[in-house]
Amino acid sequence: MNSKPVLDRRRAGVLLHPTSLPNGIGNGDLGADAHRFVDFLAQTGFTVWQMLPLGPTHDDASPYHSLSVHAANPLLIGLAPLAQSGWLERDDCLGASVDPTAHRCACLRKARQRFLARAGAEDRQALAAFVAAESAWLEDYALYQALRAEFQRAPWWTWSAGLRDRNAGALAAARERLTEALAQVRFEQFLFDRQWQLLRTHADEKGVLLFGDMPIFVAHDSVDIWVQREYFALDAEGQPTAMAGVPPDYFSREGQRWGNPLYDWGRMQADDFRWWTARLATELDRFDLVRVDHFRGFEACWEIPAADETAANGRWVQVPGAALFDTLLKHFGTLPLVAEDLGHITPAVHALRERYGFPGMRVLQFAFDGGTDNPYLPHNHSVNSVVYTGTHDNDTTLAWFQGLAPDRQQYVVDYLGHPGEPMPQPLLRAALASVARLAMLPMQDVLMLGPGHRMNTPGTAAGNWRWRFGWEQVHDGLAQRLRRLIRLYGRE
Repeated sequence: MNSKPVLDRRRAGVLLHPTSLPNGIGNGDLGADAHRFVDFLAQTGFTVWQMLPLGPTHDDASPYHSLSVHAANPLLIGLAPLAQSGWLERDDCLGASVDPTAHRCACLRKARQRFLARAGAEDRQALAAFVAAESAWLEDYALYQALRAEFQRAPWWTWSAGLRDRNAGALAAARERLTEALAQVRFEQFLFDRQWQLLRTHADEKGVLLFGDMPIFVAHDSVDIWVQREYFALDAEGQPTAMAGVPPDYFSREGQRWGNPLYDWGRMQADDFRWWTARLATELDRFDLVRVDHFRGFEACWEIPAADETAANGRWVQVPGAALFDTLLKHFGTLPLVAEDLGHITPAVHALRERYGFPGMRVLQFAFDGGTDNPYLPHNHSVNSVVYTGTHDNDTTLAWFQGLAPDRQQYVVDYLGHPGEPMPQPLLRAALASVARLAMLPMQDVLMLGPGHRMNTPGTAAGNWRWRFGWEQVHDGLAQRLRRLIRLYGRE
């Protein structure tokens, strides 16, 4: 775990998931453009890069419903660095078939074969050391992925009963027949880790901190639930007895039914929260700071009957959040966490966050509903918080502003006090000027983009997580203008 101070002074950063980087086949990755983005941040005076969760995703590409809380998405592995190592041909990195995902997967298989044929002793030893060090989660994940491929990506609860219920004989037989597939998964996780460590070293050298994101819940179809069903509210056949979500709110009139099984908090606490300790260790090994998504779920969870199709009829169920954070604090010494405390927040949730000194979030796009006591208005911000113009769940600030009624637009302009400056510039200024210790700007707002550049629309299943920028959008003078604002508001 790192021990660098994070919110030790005023800072500014950019929110951009690696998939949104340019030039990679099908999606951005950890290749040269990730390093170039670090250089861009350093050049402008930004000192934080925030990302969404890095785990392997389902077909919907949502990073918030990952197949593993420890593994990384192999689609983020840069192909060009593999060619530089001699494990791919340069032409493998230039084009793609109709299915970019299939192309990337084929390249990774080819890279392993060439690694086996060409790698020197040092690289082979590095792979073996990685596999040994990460075996606590890696072996189960490799088997889960190999079986999932064998079952045509069907979820684990539909597998044969012996494999679904992890019968020792069935697992041993699977490991024997799937030897090559297991080795491929291990190799891919090794490649990601190697590229990640290079990126992190580059960020350290440039003074850029990496800011991660940890969803509170895990996907039903994930290795974590398949392997440790005892920690989740499931029936004898692996089906949830209740679902997680949130009640009706800003994003959805019927609430959000996420489909994630709830935790068996009593069992977790009886095991001294070992599952959570291991999970957070992975995050803190990768990042300097971690946002905890849906923090209010550590005080009480919205429990939805499994048979319900919406979240409207759920109920709040208490959670031993204080006991969990006491345990984590004792284990790690410090907890560099940011609490995503948006939505229906009670005094008890605020008290839990304040007890541990976790910064909360202030989203400026939420600031202009209601009166002057709206907690998201800049004059109500606190130092121990992180201010955003918008998050990955919001539209771009320009599109948001254009969608407001004329009277709301006038209120925004009057409050921000820059009537001649085009949106989103005034909201960027407000974020940077806030007393909040950290100001985070989505890359879409940095580039002043309008409709059509949204990352995610909550409550919808299609068309999300695909947005990418191009370096041609980073026009001459952008870095200088941003650096001037960052210096003006004391965040350099």
